[in-house]
Amino acid sequence: MEKLISNRCNIVESVPESYIFPPERRPGKQVVPPCNTIPVIDFQGLHPMELQHQIMKASQDYGFFQLINHGVSLELMKDTLIVGKEVFELPEKDKEKFYSKGPKQNCGFKASVDYTNEKVHYWRDNFHHPCHPVEDHIHHWPSNPPRYREVFGRYSIEVRKLGLQILDLICEGLGLESGYFREGLSQNQLMIINHYPACPDPSLVLGLPKHGDPFLLTLLNQGEVSGLQVLKDQQWLSVEPLPNAFVVNINHMLQIISNGKLKSADHRVVASSVERTTVVSFIQPSIDSCIEPAKSLVNESSNPPLYKSFTFSDFMTTHTTALREGKDELEHYMIIPSQAS
Repeated sequence: MEKLISNRCNIVESVPESYIFPPERRPGKQVVPPCNTIPVIDFQGLHPMELQHQIMKASQDYGFFQLINHGVSLELMKDTLIVGKEVFELPEKDKEKFYSKGPKQNCGFKASVDYTNEKVHYWRDNFHHPCHPVEDHIHHWPSNPPRYREVFGRYSIEVRKLGLQILDLICEGLGLESGYFREGLSQNQLMIINHYPACPDPSLVLGLPKHGDPFLLTLLNQGEVSGLQVLKDQQWLSVEPLPNAFVVNINHMLQIISNGKLKSADHRVVASSVERTTVVSFIQPSIDSCIEPAKSLVNESSNPPLYKSFTFSDFMTTHTTALREGKDELEHYMIIPSQAS
């Protein structure tokens, strides 16, 4: 438990050396401009065809968009952030039994990204657990805070419903058969509560490094404090919070299945002088799913596959190593012209 920076940050007056990144990787004191061009999409205020068009264009141009008027209530969005923050305020004795002892622990706190193996630690703790179907997992979730199971149970169901609606629109936009992303490709759902404590010098640390999400789709409830940055045209831009909005981003599996038509954008998280709590829901394939470009989207003559076939479990192993070493895991699965001939 001593590895959790959130347990120590109230007595930390300067950044511990093990959290200080080398100058070429740290964010520094340069002001990152807000990205005013990331699309903001009104989920319930558009005709279905226009909604599909906007989601597809945003997914191709940015890999990111903000979704408003999405149907998840403002009260539930706020309660999720409040209760999520309460998890990190629990006494250490209550958190101890949920401290993650390794990557295979399904429900628990985790320090940094890969605390044991990484050279520099990230200014972030998280609490994570699977959440679909809710009835199979809820009894493993904390009973304290008292409202945790009720709030996150409702939230998990609502966010999954929304995520599948988005995936159905993407499915239609790509011209795939109806329901392509349902069943095995969206069988699992992971909930992560990220906590980024107030930092004495945010210019020296990173909350999360440059990366793309390895799953299918991300829906982020980022609250009111900024910290998310997306890489666009080799420039970092800040994704400023919008009230009651989800930040939605395309993940690596969607980029691969679409054979590169959709974009999984690189992003990172920076720390702040004030604490920040976010709640992120990932829709992900079953661990034994075969991932490859959709066969109806490729042909050997005019649109050959850009990626090899692989299992999702294999990709996750590669992703963990690549994240720690600062590499691009997608390169490992790309087909170069000589391999395709």
